[in-house]
Amino acid sequence: MHLIWENVIKNLILLWTGEYKGMDTGQESYELGKDVWQAICEATATSGKTIPSAYCARPPNPDTERTMCTADTWSFWTQYLGPVLLQQKFSKQKYYKHFVKLVRMIRVCLQFELSEDDVQDLRIGFESWVKEFEDIYYQHNPQRLATCTLTIHALVHIADSIEDSGPVWTSWAFPMERFCGRLQPAIKSRRHPDACIARYVFEDAQLTHAGLIHNITQELSLRKPRGSDIIGQLKHESYPTCVLLPPRRSGAGTVDSSHLTSIFKALATRFDVQLATIRRYIKPDSIEQWGKVRRVDGGDTMVAAGLAKTQGDSRDASFVRYETLVDKYARQRNALPVFEKRTFYGCLKHIFAVHVPPHPALRAESPSTVFLAAILPCQLDISPQASRLQSLDIHFYKNVSATLDVVDIVCVQCLVGRIPLEDGRSWAIIDRSGNLARAVFDE
Repeated sequence: MHLIWENVIKNLILLWTGEYKGMDTGQESYELGKDVWQAICEATATSGKTIPSAYCARPPNPDTERTMCTADTWSFWTQYLGPVLLQQKFSKQKYYKHFVKLVRMIRVCLQFELSEDDVQDLRIGFESWVKEFEDIYYQHNPQRLATCTLTIHALVHIADSIEDSGPVWTSWAFPMERFCGRLQPAIKSRRHPDACIARYVFEDAQLTHAGLIHNITQELSLRKPRGSDIIGQLKHESYPTCVLLPPRRSGAGTVDSSHLTSIFKALATRFDVQLATIRRYIKPDSIEQWGKVRRVDGGDTMVAAGLAKTQGDSRDASFVRYETLVDKYARQRNALPVFEKRTFYGCLKHIFAVHVPPHPALRAESPSTVFLAAILPCQLDISPQASRLQSLDIHFYKNVSATLDVVDIVCVQCLVGRIPLEDGRSWAIIDRSGNLARAVFDE
């Protein structure tokens, strides 16, 4: 994959900016104006504020900070930022479609598992993409042969490599690069760097071996285990997939009266009782408000914007994807309900922990606790132009609903990032989680 990030993508950008080996555009007009490219680069750097740190390091400006752009940087830019920021920037739509086609195939390559149909689609897709590349950039002109690099030709062999070696993650260079990054600080002598590296590798292997034999790997590690307990957190056996984190508020006045009705309606639906019953037996002082929720086993930590305020240069981690069951015939009064799963995006405003007392009227034989999330849903743009990137899980919206949507916390799946658009009012939503993170509902 490094051939794509460090060569194919970089060469495409050089072609678009007129910096590729002194070549002009020939019979085509694929170059972006200097001002256009600078605006794209500035938008890339600005997007870091609204992209959670769990996604990536803050994106640098590819124009003024090009040396800071690593393979990981170009990977994120290609998959998420490029398809959004390059819209309507080319003189002809075919150049943009050609780029998006490459992004779609890269997304397939990065899947954890690949079927035979996926591999065959990659084989056909990369062959057609390379032919289109030759039409656009090579133009079948021997004077432009420099555009036909070895890395472009290598794309047509990706499907064969996957068949021989498995998915690309089994053989890519990222683990080796991380290991080289660990070796670098170990070099203390300019005269004998090899001896320093050899000693570090030997001692690291000794510690690893001892940790595995005596089952003390965590004790030997100097890093805090990911997902370790935090002082003041709240776990509950009913919610094994998540944990609530401070700050925390409790007692009288914790919940605004405007939010109580939404909470009570959600509880009435959950316990299948009348709203009046909920109001009678669940008191406002039994509701706690929490600042964060974390998905266990390496999941995201999501911040409630209404309590845990972001400060200074903090990156926004309050927009989430959540999935709920919706009645298809909710507007038909006499129709039997038929539920289907739908995906929504919104700003996580509040996280509530409701302590429910045991009572026959509530159909609760023992005390229980319910974790609820109050979310302001994004009103997605469903126009044909906005739906062109849905295959890349990129969606667009302009407004956020003023009405809170209160759902069970298990419906909240993960963090999403946002990219501000040029008009200053619209946003693109990027979701990196993929199909493996989708919620599963029992019938």
